[in-house]
Amino acid sequence: MEQAFHLQYAMDTFYFLVCGALVMWMAAGFAMLEAGLVRAKNTTEILTKNVALFAISCTMYLVCGYMIMYDGSLFLSGIQDVDVASTLSDFASREDGFEGGSIYSGASDFFFQVVFVATAMSIVSGAVAERMKLWAFLLFAVVMTGFIYPMEGSWTWGGQSVFGLYTLGDLGFSDFAGSGIVHMAGAAAALAGVILLGARKGKYSADGKVNAIPGANLPLATLGTFILWMGWFGFNGGSVLKLGDIANANSVAMVFLNTNAAAAGGSIAALLLAKVLFKKADLTMALNGALAGLVAITAEPSTPSALQATLIGAVGGLIVVFSIVGLDKLKIDDPVGAISVHGSVGLFGLLVVPLTNDGATFSGQIIGALTIFFWVFVTSFIVWFVLKTVMGIRVSEEEEYEGLDKVDCGLEAYPDFTVKS
Repeated sequence: MEQAFHLQYAMDTFYFLVCGALVMWMAAGFAMLEAGLVRAKNTTEILTKNVALFAISCTMYLVCGYMIMYDGSLFLSGIQDVDVASTLSDFASREDGFEGGSIYSGASDFFFQVVFVATAMSIVSGAVAERMKLWAFLLFAVVMTGFIYPMEGSWTWGGQSVFGLYTLGDLGFSDFAGSGIVHMAGAAAALAGVILLGARKGKYSADGKVNAIPGANLPLATLGTFILWMGWFGFNGGSVLKLGDIANANSVAMVFLNTNAAAAGGSIAALLLAKVLFKKADLTMALNGALAGLVAITAEPSTPSALQATLIGAVGGLIVVFSIVGLDKLKIDDPVGAISVHGSVGLFGLLVVPLTNDGATFSGQIIGALTIFFWVFVTSFIVWFVLKTVMGIRVSEEEEYEGLDKVDCGLEAYPDFTVKS
């Protein structure tokens, strides 16, 4: 019994760490995607934001975020790992043996959780690109990752009641890996910032025309999408939480299969719709369609069949195209489509969970989605507004024209090839 316990503990801990490393690799995906979809003159600045926000996210979650989200101390007292003797006794008393619970290192749990909060913050980065002050963004990252995200996480994955009023789990809310908790939350924070920030100069004409502002490096954006696609296997697969028994091993395999199927369905659907609407095979829509499929299946990747996952991803791919076009009509400028991919499709992902998961209810999903969105949007709007009042959040028109690489970083990503636009 003790040898079996040690083996499962090692397997589950190792699996958690590998999945966490895959999710951490998504930071590279977001950096490459955003660097490819912004103009050349803003590349170094967007890369700096992605490196800095990851470091800030890890530090703030270590200092206070984990404690808020799971009502436990980490920074001062450390993580308490499994007590072998007491846990062996507990599992020996179960009829289902080791299959009745998860056993893994507490440090691995923190590592897996901390890369999720960094993912949520990465979503904000692309939406506010090319016109936000670097240090205003980084100050927002401190509050977002240290307080705003952990609070809504405590009501969902943390199992705590929402201001003592209701518990989302008791209402039938389910979000397996974070379509709402991570992705829609990041989009809500981004939307609040974009509303106060305004559109890039030249994006919208006085007559209502939407002017395309092409990214500088589509090969880089494509690479970023494939990195995110790969990292998502850790994002969803790791959320099974364990690997060391037959039932959970099969669940992990199904999650991997469905994650891949949804991404493929989303990319195909978005590409076909773009051909119908724009008469062209729009690469950026195909990329965002793949990401939309991934976001859509994230709320419940374990219970659908592979065909159902493909259809869920395909609907997500259609939604993201319509959402990007719709936000442009509302003059909400999102250079990378992050609000549409993670917000609009994140909401859709939550709403389809009850179709395949009997433990979730439509009312619970709606209440959970509204709770997450309004909490993150309102608190983010307040923080953005305070920053705008105190230090300003937007660069000057001259600085925007010059490019944020020189203004904030003092160097260009492509010094021999930069073209002003």
